[in-house]
Amino acid sequence: MDLMQRVRQHFDDGITAAELTREILSPQIAQAAERLMQTLIADGKILTCGNGGSAADAQYFATEMVGRFERERPGLSAIALSTDTSAMTAIANDYDFDMVFSRQVHAIGRAGDVLLAISTSGNSANVISAIHAAHDRQMSVVALTGRDGGQVADILSNEDTLLCVPVERSARIKEMHVTIIHAMCDAIDYLLLGGE
Repeated sequence: MDLMQRVRQHFDDGITAAELTREILSPQIAQAAERLMQTLIADGKILTCGNGGSAADAQYFATEMVGRFERERPGLSAIALSTDTSAMTAIANDYDFDMVFSRQVHAIGRAGDVLLAISTSGNSANVISAIHAAHDRQMSVVALTGRDGGQVADILSNEDTLLCVPVERSARIKEMHVTIIHAMCDAIDYLLLGGE
């Protein structure tokens, strides 16, 4: 395979992943968006978390809520738990890195809030800990994972929504997570503001 073919293969694989994800997850994505919207109109908030690229996705989602996605509207309540470096490093140092999100969820999460938990593998220990903390606080969870959903899939309750991208390669899962985030942002705006 030459370099041009290798580059083109990324696009071909991305298209395949997008088509598969669209067919399998569209109903669950719509359900997740409705849950998030209901939380926001009930004056609740969305807490988001993830590691590495998933932390970036969590921050991106919170940014689109607090700022705006594609349409003007008032800011919506969302907090990315990976952005407070003082809290994260203190918790990791004084307790354990597995607690960097759960400690924050216990501190600022309230019944009726939602945790948007992102883990490509579904096996990130600190994300799993955050999900347990969310359940302790009577929060529901929307989980973005990939492959088979990992341990995250096993700990979700009936009140939670699993958005598991049904492919193996991390790059494709990450791409689909961004598309899912865009779809949820658009759906929330549509539900709040109506169609254009």
